Amino acid sequence: MSARHISMRSGIAAFFLAVVAIALPAQAMDIKRVVSPGGIEAWLVEDHKVPVIALEWAFEGAGGIDPKGKEGLANLTSTMLDEGAGPYDSQAFQARLQDNAIALGFDAGRDGFSGSMRTLTEHRDEALELTRLSLTDPHFAPDSLERMRASITASLKRDLADPNYVARRQFYATAFPNHPYGDEIRGTLESLPTITPDDLRRFVKSQFGRDRLVVAATGDISPEDLGKALDKVFGGLPAKAEVPPIPDVTMSGLGQTILLPRPTAQTVMLMGQPGVKRDDPDWYAATVMNYVLGGGGFGSRLMEEVREKRGLSYGVYSYLIPMDHAALVMASGSTVNAKAGQALDIMRQEWARMAKDGLTDQEMADAKTYLTGSFPLQLGSTQAIARILLQVKRDNLGIDYLNQRDRYINGVTQADIKRVAQRLLDPAKLLTVLVGKPDGVSPTRTIDGGS
Repeated sequence: MSARHISMRSGIAAFFLAVVAIALPAQAMDIKRVVSPGGIEAWLVEDHKVPVIALEWAFEGAGGIDPKGKEGLANLTSTMLDEGAGPYDSQAFQARLQDNAIALGFDAGRDGFSGSMRTLTEHRDEALELTRLSLTDPHFAPDSLERMRASITASLKRDLADPNYVARRQFYATAFPNHPYGDEIRGTLESLPTITPDDLRRFVKSQFGRDRLVVAATGDISPEDLGKALDKVFGGLPAKAEVPPIPDVTMSGLGQTILLPRPTAQTVMLMGQPGVKRDDPDWYAATVMNYVLGGGGFGSRLMEEVREKRGLSYGVYSYLIPMDHAALVMASGSTVNAKAGQALDIMRQEWARMAKDGLTDQEMADAKTYLTGSFPLQLGSTQAIARILLQVKRDNLGIDYLNQRDRYINGVTQADIKRVAQRLLDPAKLLTVLVGKPDGVSPTRTIDGGS
C-alpha cells in the first residue's frame, strides 16, 4: 500500500476518521446480515452517532499463488489500484481522495486480497464511486507502475540488511518449501522487473470474483443503503474468480537449528512449530496458554525468565499464527551474541515446562481477566470494528461471535490447557533460525551469505 503526503485540510479530516469512536461494547454489539438486491452479502454494525462509514472487504484466496516468474504480482497490484482509475489519472484520483478526506487502500496476503474504505457520511457517494473505479477500471499507467516497482524493490533491498527480516524469510522458506507460504509476497529482485501492465490487468480480471468476496461495514449507514452500496461497488465484478486453490501444507524443518552468520552485535532468535488454525476447537485454550507463555508482555514466563531474571534480552515473545492452510506457534527475541546459547536454552526450557506442567490457577485467572477485559479496547473505532468483523466473517466464527467470545475464553479449563500444551509444545521439534554470531549454539545447518 502506498503512502503519500496529504493537505492540511484532508490531514485533519483523516485524523478525525482515525480516532472517532463508535463506543459500542462487544457484549452489546448488534450485527446485521445484509444482502444486497444483487445478492452480495455483508455484515453491518450500524451506528449513527458519528458521521463516519468504514467498509472492509476481501477476496478469499485471491493473489495467494503468483504465476511462476511473476512473484510479487498480487502485492504490486495492491499498490496500483489507487494510481488512477476511470476518468482520473493518478494525480486527479489522489486529489479527489484527499479533498474529500477519503481513505482507500489495498493489501495482498497469501490467504486473500483485501481492501478498505473510510469516509465521512457527506462524501459517501464519492467514496463509493472511487472505490468502484479502482476495482473495475484501474489504469496501471507505465509511469506509476515504474514508481511503485522501484519503491518495492528499494524496500526489499533494505530488508535484506535487516537481521529480523532475514530470520523470518529463512524460517518461512524452510517451513514451507515449494508452497506459497514459503515465498516473499513482495516478490524478488528478479521477478519484479518482469511484471507488466497487462499482467496487472489479467490479475484484476481473473481474481476479483464475487464468489470469493467477503464484506463488513460499520458506522453511519442503514442496511438498505449498504445493500445499494454493495451493488454499486462490487456489482460490476465477475461472478466467479479464476483463483487456483492453495493447498494445505504440513510444516517442514522440524527439529532443525539453522544459523545465518552475520557480523552483528546481537543474535536474532526465531523458533516455531505447528500451531492451531482459527477454527480449531483448541484455539481458545491455545490463546490462554500462549498469553502466559510469551504473549502477555512483562507478565509472561518467557519475559520473566529471559529478561527479568537474567537480563538476556530486551524482549522475548510467543505468538500464534493461524493461516488458512497451516498454523504456527512461534517465539522470537534477540540477545548479545555471547549469551545466545543461554537465552535459547531458557526459551526451550519454558516451552517444555509449559507442556509438562501447564498453568497455575493464578496464571489461568490472570490470563482470562486480561483476554476478556482488553478485547473491547480493540473495538474503539469504526475501522477497527469493521476489520475485526471482516476477520470473524472470513474465519467462519458465526455472526454472534463477538457476543460469545468471553464465554469461550472463560470456558477454558486446566485440562484443556494441559492437552493443548502437550499437543503443541515440543522443544525437540522446534525449527529454530538464528541470525548473528551466536556463542553456545550448535546449528544443524549453517547458511553462509543468508537466503
